[in-house]
Amino acid sequence: MTLPINQSLQDTIKVVQWAEENGFDDGWFADPGAPDGLTTAAAIAPYTKTLRIGMAIVPVYTRSPTVLAASADILGQALPGRFVLGLGSSSEAILQAFNGIKLEKPLTRVKETAILVRSMMRGVKSDFTEMDTVYSRGYSQDPSEPVVPIYLAALRPKMIEMAAEFGDGVIFNLWPRTALPKMLEHVEIGAKRAGKRLEDVEIVNRFATIVSDDKEAALEYFRRWFVPYFGNPVYNNFLAWCGYPDEAKELLEGWLTRDRARTAAAFHDDLVDSIGVIGTPEEVRTRIKQHADEGITTSIIAPVGKLSLDEAFVTFDAFTQDCFRFD
Repeated sequence: MTLPINQSLQDTIKVVQWAEENGFDDGWFADPGAPDGLTTAAAIAPYTKTLRIGMAIVPVYTRSPTVLAASADILGQALPGRFVLGLGSSSEAILQAFNGIKLEKPLTRVKETAILVRSMMRGVKSDFTEMDTVYSRGYSQDPSEPVVPIYLAALRPKMIEMAAEFGDGVIFNLWPRTALPKMLEHVEIGAKRAGKRLEDVEIVNRFATIVSDDKEAALEYFRRWFVPYFGNPVYNNFLAWCGYPDEAKELLEGWLTRDRARTAAAFHDDLVDSIGVIGTPEEVRTRIKQHADEGITTSIIAPVGKLSLDEAFVTFDAFTQDCFRFD
Protein backbone atom coordinates (compact mmCIF):
# COMPACT_ATOMS: atom_id res chain seq x y z
CA MET A 1 0.00 0.00 0.00
CA THR A 2 0.97 3.62 -0.42
CA LEU A 3 1.73 5.70 2.66
CA PRO A 4 0.83 8.04 4.24
CA ILE A 5 -2.91 8.34 3.65
CA ASN A 6 -3.06 11.80 5.19
CA GLN A 7 -1.00 14.00 7.51
CA SER A 8 -2.01 12.22 10.72
CA LEU A 9 0.73 10.07 12.24
CA GLN A 10 -1.84 8.15 14.28
CA ASP A 11 -3.77 7.32 11.11
CA THR A 12 -0.58 6.05 9.48
CA ILE A 13 0.16 3.83 12.50
CA LYS A 14 -3.37 2.41 12.33
CA VAL A 15 -2.99 1.74 8.61
CA VAL A 16 0.32 -0.14 8.88
CA GLN A 17 -0.98 -2.25 11.76
CA TRP A 18 -4.12 -3.06 9.78
CA ALA A 19 -1.99 -3.85 6.71
CA GLU A 20 0.06 -6.44 8.57
CA GLU A 21 -3.09 -8.07 9.91
CA ASN A 22 -4.60 -8.24 6.41
CA GLY A 23 -1.80 -9.71 4.34
CA PHE A 24 -0.08 -6.68 2.82
CA ASP A 25 3.66 -7.07 2.25
CA ASP A 26 4.89 -3.48 1.84
CA GLY A 27 4.22 0.14 2.68
CA TRP A 28 5.74 2.73 0.32
CA PHE A 29 6.00 6.38 1.33
CA ALA A 30 5.88 9.35 -0.96
CA ASP A 31 7.88 12.40 0.12
CA PRO A 32 6.55 15.56 -1.55
CA GLY A 33 6.13 17.56 1.67
CA ALA A 34 4.04 17.19 4.81
CA PRO A 35 4.16 14.72 6.36
CA ASP A 36 7.86 14.15 5.85
CA GLY A 37 8.27 10.64 4.46
CA LEU A 38 11.59 9.67 6.04
CA THR A 39 10.57 10.98 9.45
CA THR A 40 7.21 9.20 9.30
CA ALA A 41 8.89 5.95 8.25
CA ALA A 42 11.09 6.17 11.34
CA ALA A 43 8.12 7.02 13.55
CA ILE A 44 6.06 4.00 12.46
CA ALA A 45 8.97 1.51 12.61
CA PRO A 46 8.22 0.36 16.20
CA TYR A 47 4.65 -0.43 15.19
CA THR A 48 5.57 -2.84 12.37
CA LYS A 49 6.82 -6.40 12.47
CA THR A 50 6.72 -7.70 8.91
CA LEU A 51 6.03 -4.83 6.49
CA ARG A 52 8.85 -3.82 4.20
CA ILE A 53 8.94 -0.01 4.17
CA GLY A 54 10.10 1.80 1.06
CA MET A 55 10.47 5.37 -0.14
CA ALA A 56 8.94 6.02 -3.53
CA ILE A 57 10.49 8.49 -3.73
CA VAL A 58 12.76 10.97 -1.94
CA PRO A 59 13.72 13.84 -4.29
CA VAL A 60 17.50 14.00 -4.71
CA TYR A 61 17.45 17.81 -4.78
CA THR A 62 15.89 18.42 -1.37
CA ARG A 63 18.43 16.44 0.70
CA SER A 64 22.19 16.18 0.22
CA PRO A 65 23.85 12.78 -0.28
CA THR A 66 25.28 12.87 3.26
CA VAL A 67 21.85 13.52 4.75
CA LEU A 68 20.32 10.75 2.65
CA ALA A 69 23.05 8.28 3.64
CA ALA A 70 22.75 9.13 7.33
CA SER A 71 18.94 8.94 7.26
CA ALA A 72 18.91 5.66 5.35
CA ASP A 73 21.38 4.12 7.78
CA ILE A 74 19.22 4.77 10.84
CA LEU A 75 16.08 3.64 9.03
CA GLY A 76 17.89 0.48 8.02
CA GLN A 77 18.60 -0.15 11.69
CA ALA A 78 15.03 0.62 12.72
CA LEU A 79 13.68 -1.69 10.00
CA PRO A 80 16.42 -4.31 9.63
CA GLY A 81 16.20 -5.94 6.23
CA ARG A 82 12.89 -4.16 5.63
CA PHE A 83 13.82 -0.71 4.34
CA VAL A 84 14.31 0.46 0.74
CA LEU A 85 15.60 3.94 -0.14
CA GLY A 86 13.91 5.13 -3.32
CA LEU A 87 15.41 8.18 -5.02
CA GLY A 88 14.17 10.25 -7.94
CA SER A 89 14.23 13.65 -9.57
CA SER A 90 10.66 14.63 -8.63
CA SER A 91 8.93 17.37 -10.66
CA GLU A 92 9.03 21.07 -11.40
CA ALA A 93 6.02 21.73 -9.19
CA ILE A 94 7.56 20.19 -6.08
CA LEU A 95 11.06 21.51 -6.65
CA GLN A 96 10.66 24.88 -8.31
CA ALA A 97 7.23 26.03 -7.12
CA PHE A 98 7.31 24.59 -3.60
CA ASN A 99 11.03 24.81 -2.81
CA GLY A 100 12.61 27.31 -5.20
CA ILE A 101 15.05 24.66 -6.48
CA LYS A 102 15.83 24.41 -10.20
CA LEU A 103 15.31 21.01 -11.80
CA GLU A 104 18.64 20.78 -13.61
CA LYS A 105 20.35 17.71 -15.12
CA PRO A 106 17.90 15.30 -13.46
CA LEU A 107 19.37 12.08 -14.89
CA THR A 108 22.89 12.99 -13.83
CA ARG A 109 21.77 14.23 -10.42
CA VAL A 110 19.88 11.01 -9.63
CA LYS A 111 22.73 8.80 -10.85
CA GLU A 112 25.45 10.69 -9.00
CA THR A 113 23.40 10.88 -5.80
CA ALA A 114 22.86 7.11 -5.90
CA ILE A 115 26.60 6.53 -6.39
CA LEU A 116 27.52 8.79 -3.47
CA VAL A 117 24.87 7.49 -1.08
CA ARG A 118 25.72 3.86 -1.79
CA SER A 119 29.43 4.51 -1.24
CA MET A 120 28.79 6.41 1.98
CA MET A 121 26.57 3.64 3.35
CA ARG A 122 29.41 1.20 2.68
CA GLY A 123 31.57 3.23 5.05
CA VAL A 124 33.90 4.65 2.39
CA LYS A 125 35.26 8.14 3.12
CA SER A 126 33.91 10.41 0.41
CA ASP A 127 36.18 11.72 -2.32
CA PHE A 128 33.76 12.90 -4.97
CA THR A 129 35.22 16.16 -6.24
CA GLU A 130 34.75 15.74 -9.99
CA MET A 131 31.05 14.96 -10.27
CA ASP A 132 28.84 17.21 -12.41
CA THR A 133 26.02 17.86 -9.94
CA VAL A 134 27.16 16.82 -6.44
CA TYR A 135 30.30 17.19 -4.33
CA SER A 136 31.55 15.54 -1.16
CA ARG A 137 35.03 15.21 0.29
CA GLY A 138 36.10 13.76 3.62
CA TYR A 139 32.70 12.58 4.85
CA SER A 140 32.46 9.16 6.47
CA GLN A 141 30.02 7.06 8.48
CA ASP A 142 30.09 3.48 9.69
CA PRO A 143 29.01 0.84 7.16
CA SER A 144 25.26 0.28 7.17
CA GLU A 145 24.23 -3.10 8.48
CA PRO A 146 22.16 -4.57 6.99
CA VAL A 147 22.78 -3.11 3.53
CA VAL A 148 20.02 -0.73 2.44
CA PRO A 149 19.03 -1.20 -1.22
CA ILE A 150 18.62 1.86 -3.43
CA TYR A 151 15.83 1.97 -5.99
CA LEU A 152 15.57 4.69 -8.62
CA ALA A 153 12.44 6.25 -10.11
CA ALA A 154 12.21 6.64 -13.86
CA LEU A 155 9.79 7.55 -16.64
CA ARG A 156 11.47 7.89 -20.04
CA PRO A 157 14.13 5.76 -21.81
CA LYS A 158 17.44 7.22 -20.65
CA MET A 159 16.31 7.52 -17.04
CA ILE A 160 14.82 4.02 -17.08
CA GLU A 161 18.05 2.55 -18.43
CA MET A 162 20.14 4.45 -15.88
CA ALA A 163 17.83 3.36 -13.05
CA ALA A 164 18.13 -0.30 -14.01
CA GLU A 165 21.90 0.00 -14.37
CA PHE A 166 22.68 1.88 -11.15
CA GLY A 167 19.71 0.95 -8.97
CA ASP A 168 18.80 -2.23 -7.14
CA GLY A 169 15.27 -1.70 -8.40
CA VAL A 170 13.24 0.63 -10.62
CA ILE A 171 10.16 2.62 -9.58
CA PHE A 172 7.43 3.48 -12.11
CA ASN A 173 4.37 5.71 -11.83
CA LEU A 174 1.35 6.87 -13.86
CA TRP A 175 1.85 5.24 -17.25
CA PRO A 176 -0.83 4.39 -19.81
CA ARG A 177 -1.17 0.62 -19.99
CA THR A 178 0.12 0.37 -23.57
CA ALA A 179 3.45 1.91 -22.55
CA LEU A 180 4.58 -0.84 -20.18
CA PRO A 181 6.22 -3.15 -22.77
CA LYS A 182 8.59 -0.50 -24.08
CA MET A 183 9.35 0.70 -20.54
CA LEU A 184 10.39 -2.84 -19.68
CA GLU A 185 12.55 -3.00 -22.80
CA HIS A 186 14.59 -0.09 -21.46
CA VAL A 187 14.84 -1.73 -18.04
CA GLU A 188 16.40 -4.73 -19.74
CA ILE A 189 18.85 -2.55 -21.68
CA GLY A 190 20.02 -0.83 -18.51
CA ALA A 191 20.19 -4.07 -16.55
CA LYS A 192 22.42 -5.66 -19.19
CA ARG A 193 24.90 -2.80 -18.91
CA ALA A 194 25.40 -3.76 -15.26
CA GLY A 195 25.61 -7.48 -15.99
CA LYS A 196 22.09 -8.12 -14.72
CA ARG A 197 19.05 -9.76 -16.23
CA LEU A 198 15.63 -8.14 -16.43
CA GLU A 199 14.35 -10.54 -13.79
CA ASP A 200 17.14 -9.44 -11.43
CA VAL A 201 15.63 -5.94 -11.22
CA GLU A 202 12.63 -5.44 -8.94
CA ILE A 203 10.11 -3.23 -10.71
CA VAL A 204 7.91 -1.31 -8.30
CA ASN A 205 4.87 0.59 -9.50
CA ARG A 206 2.47 2.89 -7.68
CA PHE A 207 -0.99 2.20 -9.10
CA ALA A 208 -3.36 5.13 -8.55
CA THR A 209 -6.46 3.14 -7.64
CA ILE A 210 -10.11 4.02 -7.12
CA VAL A 211 -12.59 1.33 -6.09
CA SER A 212 -16.06 2.50 -7.03
CA ASP A 213 -19.28 1.28 -8.62
CA ASP A 214 -19.75 4.75 -10.14
CA LYS A 215 -17.18 4.64 -12.94
CA GLU A 216 -18.12 8.02 -14.41
CA ALA A 217 -17.70 9.84 -11.09
CA ALA A 218 -14.44 8.02 -10.38
CA LEU A 219 -13.02 8.95 -13.77
CA GLU A 220 -13.88 12.60 -13.18
CA TYR A 221 -12.33 12.54 -9.69
CA PHE A 222 -9.13 11.01 -11.10
CA ARG A 223 -9.08 13.60 -13.87
CA ARG A 224 -9.35 16.52 -11.45
CA TRP A 225 -6.62 15.12 -9.22
CA PHE A 226 -4.07 14.30 -11.92
CA VAL A 227 -4.51 17.05 -14.51
CA PRO A 228 -1.88 19.13 -12.62
CA TYR A 229 0.58 16.23 -12.88
CA PHE A 230 0.29 16.03 -16.65
CA GLY A 231 0.30 19.80 -16.97
CA ASN A 232 3.81 19.55 -15.52
CA PRO A 233 6.66 19.21 -18.06
CA VAL A 234 8.10 16.00 -16.53
CA TYR A 235 4.86 14.04 -16.79
CA ASN A 236 3.65 15.86 -19.89
CA ASN A 237 6.75 14.82 -21.85
CA PHE A 238 6.34 11.30 -20.49
CA LEU A 239 2.73 11.17 -21.68
CA ALA A 240 3.82 12.21 -25.18
CA TRP A 241 6.54 9.53 -25.23
CA CYS A 242 4.00 6.94 -24.11
CA GLY A 243 2.07 7.48 -27.34
CA TYR A 244 -0.23 10.39 -26.56
CA PRO A 245 1.51 13.42 -28.13
CA ASP A 246 -1.70 15.19 -29.15
CA GLU A 247 -3.29 14.79 -25.72
CA ALA A 248 -0.07 15.92 -24.04
CA LYS A 249 0.12 19.05 -26.20
CA GLU A 250 -3.52 19.96 -25.63
CA LEU A 251 -3.31 19.25 -21.92
CA LEU A 252 -0.22 21.41 -21.47
CA GLU A 253 -1.62 24.33 -23.47
CA GLY A 254 -4.94 24.08 -21.66
CA TRP A 255 -3.16 24.01 -18.30
CA LEU A 256 -0.99 27.02 -19.12
CA THR A 257 -3.99 29.06 -20.30
CA ARG A 258 -6.15 27.87 -17.37
CA ASP A 259 -8.67 26.45 -19.82
CA ARG A 260 -10.37 23.73 -17.77
CA ALA A 261 -12.56 22.54 -20.61
CA ARG A 262 -9.53 22.08 -22.85
CA THR A 263 -7.55 20.13 -20.25
CA ALA A 264 -10.56 17.94 -19.47
CA ALA A 265 -11.08 17.16 -23.14
CA ALA A 266 -7.41 16.29 -23.56
CA PHE A 267 -7.45 14.06 -20.48
CA HIS A 268 -10.34 12.05 -21.89
CA ASP A 269 -12.00 9.04 -20.29
CA ASP A 270 -10.09 6.43 -22.30
CA LEU A 271 -6.76 7.97 -21.30
CA VAL A 272 -7.78 8.32 -17.64
CA ASP A 273 -8.94 4.70 -17.60
CA SER A 274 -5.64 3.60 -19.17
CA ILE A 275 -3.55 5.31 -16.48
CA GLY A 276 -5.74 4.81 -13.42
CA VAL A 277 -6.90 1.52 -11.93
CA ILE A 278 -10.58 2.34 -11.61
CA GLY A 279 -13.63 0.14 -11.14
CA THR A 280 -15.31 -2.43 -8.97
CA PRO A 281 -13.24 -4.53 -6.55
CA GLU A 282 -13.11 -7.40 -9.05
CA GLU A 283 -12.13 -5.08 -11.92
CA VAL A 284 -9.24 -3.47 -10.04
CA ARG A 285 -7.97 -6.83 -8.81
CA THR A 286 -8.00 -8.18 -12.36
CA ARG A 287 -6.08 -5.14 -13.63
CA ILE A 288 -3.37 -5.45 -10.98
CA LYS A 289 -2.93 -9.14 -11.74
CA GLN A 290 -2.64 -8.42 -15.46
CA HIS A 291 0.20 -5.96 -14.92
CA ALA A 292 1.94 -8.37 -12.56
CA ASP A 293 1.81 -10.99 -15.32
CA GLU A 294 3.28 -8.41 -17.71
CA GLY A 295 6.29 -7.71 -15.51
CA ILE A 296 5.47 -5.50 -12.52
CA THR A 297 7.15 -7.13 -9.52
CA THR A 298 5.66 -5.06 -6.70
CA SER A 299 2.29 -3.35 -7.01
CA ILE A 300 1.65 -0.39 -4.71
CA ILE A 301 -2.07 0.18 -4.20
CA ALA A 302 -2.52 3.94 -3.93
CA PRO A 303 -5.95 5.40 -3.17
CA VAL A 304 -6.25 8.78 -4.86
CA GLY A 305 -6.11 11.94 -2.76
CA LYS A 306 -5.59 12.76 0.90
CA LEU A 307 -8.22 10.63 2.52
CA SER A 308 -9.77 9.66 5.81
CA LEU A 309 -9.12 6.10 6.94
CA ASP A 310 -12.65 5.05 6.01
CA GLU A 311 -12.24 6.43 2.49
CA ALA A 312 -8.86 4.75 2.01
CA PHE A 313 -10.13 1.39 3.24
CA VAL A 314 -12.75 1.32 0.48
CA THR A 315 -9.80 0.70 -1.87
CA PHE A 316 -7.50 -1.25 0.46
CA ASP A 317 -10.29 -3.69 1.40
CA ALA A 318 -10.27 -4.97 -2.19
CA PHE A 319 -6.73 -6.31 -1.68
CA THR A 320 -6.81 -8.07 1.68
CA GLN A 321 -5.54 -11.64 1.88
CA ASP A 322 -9.13 -12.88 2.12
CA CYS A 323 -9.94 -11.78 -1.44
CA PHE A 324 -6.67 -11.19 -3.28
CA ARG A 325 -3.42 -13.02 -3.87
CA PHE A 326 -0.95 -13.54 -6.67
CA ASP A 327 -0.85 -17.12 -7.92
